[in-house]
Order: sequence, then structure tokens, then C-alpha cells
Amino acid sequence: MSQKHPLPLIIDADTGNEVDDLYAIARALIEPALDIRGITAAQWHTQERAPNNCVGESQRLNEDILRLMDKTEILHHQGSNFPMVNTHRPQPSAAADLIIELAMAMPEGEKLSVAVLGPCTNPASAILMEPAIIPKLAVYYIGFWHDPASNTWSKREFNTNNDPNAVDTLINEPRLEFHVMTASTSQHLVFEKTEVDRHLKGTGGIGAYLVERWETYDRFWQKTDPEKKRWIMWDVAIIEALADPSLATQSTFTTPHDNRARAIYAYTDIDVPKMKTRYWEAFAKAGLGRR
Repeated sequence: MSQKHPLPLIIDADTGNEVDDLYAIARALIEPALDIRGITAAQWHTQERAPNNCVGESQRLNEDILRLMDKTEILHHQGSNFPMVNTHRPQPSAAADLIIELAMAMPEGEKLSVAVLGPCTNPASAILMEPAIIPKLAVYYIGFWHDPASNTWSKREFNTNNDPNAVDTLINEPRLEFHVMTASTSQHLVFEKTEVDRHLKGTGGIGAYLVERWETYDRFWQKTDPEKKRWIMWDVAIIEALADPSLATQSTFTTPHDNRARAIYAYTDIDVPKMKTRYWEAFAKAGLGRR
């Protein structure tokens, strides 16, 4: 599990679902410690207002981000619009093909990391389509609720609900290196709208795009904070943890009781102030935001 920098990374994201994916992808693209090999689009079909082609919306936003950041040379393929129907049948897609291609291209003894910001449909399909990639992958998944003290897992979480078969496919595979940035841990990384405005408002380009996404996205499920003064940046947490592992703590735990018993990694703590400082400093250094 030793970290190699720059870390070869593919980001698989349900970007169309919310706001934090966009902030996480933009952050990853300006991090010198991360070597972004590809960005793939994921579905988010259980969301109450998801369009029929929800993966297409994720793909559109991914393309917008890459265009605004002048990084369209990074491979960006669309994933499946549907979840897996069972743990044995993959959902083939260009995104799954890309994961296979990039993993197989890794030198002997090295791994491609996959940051899964949404459901696991694309990476799970990839390992079913080509099992030879399993020892060549390290998966970092945003999902589950977890109590480290009792090692109690809950799968009643948005990303997990969007494709439970895909999650089970990955965590039941004993040869796969699997890390979870749980919702229990990442929920503590909260951005205030005032700080977003201070760093990005009026900057143009990707900064203006991120501000607009915050301001125009209808967070219909949130009954408190109707003015959207703060937002949980679930997905940013895993990007910051990958960029600087000293900002997060992870330990090994046994998988959920209804899965194959094996050890996986779960993050139990993150340094929220340092993650936020690093985030805004990165934008300023890249000339995309203010200090």
C-alpha cells in the first residue's frame, strides 16, 4: 500500500448528481502529486430527479471541467447508465474499457488507483470483464456509513444504493486492494459559501463555473439551510487524502457481515482544517483562485 507520487489515478464520478464531484475533479486536476490518467462518468439513477440519461449529464459536466481547465487531452469516457443486475454480470461501457486499458498498461508491480466518487458500476464491471486487472488496481471508494469502534457498516448510503451489486463485487474480491472513505468520515469536510466566494467569486473560468454550480443547483432534499450557506464536500475528502496521505487516518477492518470476510481499509479521521487550506492554496498557486 505504499504511495507512489505522482499517483496514477483515474476518477470515476457521478458528476451530474450534486456539487462536490465538480469541486473534487477540479482540485485533482491541479494537484502535482496526482497523475490523472482518465476521468469516467457514472450513473446516479436512484436520485429522485435523475434524468433518464443521468450518466450523460455526468459526462457533459466532466467535459465542461476539462475544457475550462484546458485539459481535454485527458481521456474522458462515459460509463454505464444502468447498475449491475447481479454480481456476475458486468455493464460494459467505454468507461469500463478505459479502466481495463489503463490498468493493463501499468508496469509490473505498480497499481492504477481508481477514485470512485459515485456508484461502483464502472470499476466492478471492469474487473468482471477482465479479471487480470484485479492485482493492478487500488480502489478508493466514497460510500457506506461506518462505526469504527464496533466495525458496524451500513449500506443505506446514496452511492452504495445506486449499485449494491457493484459494491459487493468489489469488496468480495479477495485480491483487490479496497479503501473506503466513509460518509461517516467525509461528512466533516464542509465548505462555507463565504469562503467559496472569497476564493473563487469573479475569477472567471473554472472558478466561476464552480460558484455557479453551487448557486444554481437545486438541493431539493435538504430541508435545512435553504440558502445553501454550506455544503458537505464528501468527494473532496478522498482527493485530498490521496494527494497528501498525512491528512487522513485509515485502518484495516473486516468487511460487512453479509460479504466475504476479508480485510479492507477504511478512513476513520480527516484533518479538515488542513484539507481546506490545501484546497484553496492549490487554486491560488494554479492561478485559478485568490489566497
